[in-house]
Formats: sequence, C-alpha cells, structure tokens
Amino acid sequence: MNLDKPAVMAKHQQHETDTGSTRVQVALLTERINALTDHFRTHPKDHHSRQGLLKMVGTRRRLLTYLKRSDLPGYRALIEELGLRH
Repeated sequence: MNLDKPAVMAKHQQHETDTGSTRVQVALLTERINALTDHFRTHPKDHHSRQGLLKMVGTRRRLLTYLKRSDLPGYRALIEELGLRH
C-alpha cells in the first residue's frame, strides 16, 4: 500500500502551504480507499481493515457533503477529477 501523499497533496492543494483543505482531505481519503479496495481483493477476510475502510468512506462522504454545500463548482470539479459518483 504505497500512498504517494506529497504528490496527491500537490495536485489538489489550492496554494503551496495547503495541506488540510477539504479538497486535499477528500483526495487523500480516496487514494487510501482505493488502495484498501485492492487489498481486499487478495485478503477478503481482513475484517479489521474493512472496518477502517468503512470509517474512511463515511468521513469522505461527510467532507463531500460539506464541500457540496459550501463550494458547488469545486465539488463538481473534484468528483469529476477523482472519478467518484459513477
């Protein structure tokens, strides 16, 4: 599970010191969720990690709801960029 955190942050940050904005958090969570999804293809009985995955999915859902409410064009651009929602 190699997550290239600096590259993901650099791609989604709004300015060079932006490390915790909603866009960056959603992008990092999406990368971790995708990595764990691949992990479950080879380890289907890893229920402890699955619980963490479900928690991450819920957190991402709440962050996306907040982003949709506060910045609709940014929300639409982010879900398009990350390939979420179909």
